[in-house]
Amino acid sequence: MKKICFILGITLLLIGSVKKVSAQYYFYNDKYYYSPIVFELGGSVAAMNCFTDLGGGKGVGKKFIKDLNIGKTRMAGSIYLNAMYKDAVGLRLEGTFGEVTADDKVLEKHKETTFGRYERNLHFKSKITEFMLAFEVHPLFIFKKYDDNSEAPRISPYLLGGIGLFSFNPQAKLNDKWIDLQPLSTEGQGFSEYPDRKPYKLQQMNIPVGAGIKYELTDKLNLRAELVYRKLSTDYLDDVSSFNINPNVYPDYFTGAKLNNAYFLNDRRHELDPTYITAEGGERGNPKNNDSYFTFNLKIGYTFGRQSIK
Repeated sequence: MKKICFILGITLLLIGSVKKVSAQYYFYNDKYYYSPIVFELGGSVAAMNCFTDLGGGKGVGKKFIKDLNIGKTRMAGSIYLNAMYKDAVGLRLEGTFGEVTADDKVLEKHKETTFGRYERNLHFKSKITEFMLAFEVHPLFIFKKYDDNSEAPRISPYLLGGIGLFSFNPQAKLNDKWIDLQPLSTEGQGFSEYPDRKPYKLQQMNIPVGAGIKYELTDKLNLRAELVYRKLSTDYLDDVSSFNINPNVYPDYFTGAKLNNAYFLNDRRHELDPTYITAEGGERGNPKNNDSYFTFNLKIGYTFGRQSIK
């Protein structure tokens, strides 16, 4: 929460420190000047998906879009405030809210070729809350200057990048109930027997990068289509990263329902093969590749700050 407040404070400080410019930039139309600095308030509907150790396609797990499961796409949404300078560069604060999910069961049709990923039989879902501070760059307005004698384009492709703070909480379903996975130390996080495995935090930083296209619908409204990819520093978005632990250590740390959940959720191969016994060191995930998630957004924004012609 302190990090979120810090990002909000810095953004408001930057926006508030921008001096009001009264000089004409150029005519937008017969009603407004194109003020050098304008603001945009808007929202979006989005499709959200992720790349993690779970699910994927046939064969060995692949990187990036080759391992995407379209059927696991979930709806998301966002709200944002943007400050634009001469339509060329922008500073945006945006909050995004959605869900990601993945499931090894999608590999059933290809299970003979997935090298045990289907038999691993794991799944997860997680709510995502993210606050992003990003810069936009609009090349059409950087490399060409517009004035009263040249009409600016209504369509503007752009690039963006910045920094984000996101929260997540991977869960798995057991007996029709969704169970939080992080407290169960499914890979021995925080156990003395596995000193190299530290508990992962449920609130972390990310690096969003993306591209989009903006269309000026009217002097007040614009539409955007935008793809944003988040690079993460964690491999535990899905609670899966490394190797199986010896489940016999759980009674040293947990009791009651928590102990029962840890036994059942750290390794679920036995649900497909009742004769299976968990082997310590068995492959659970690939620690060499961190997880990630992305959104495809359709946005609508309201522009204010243009100067009217009197």
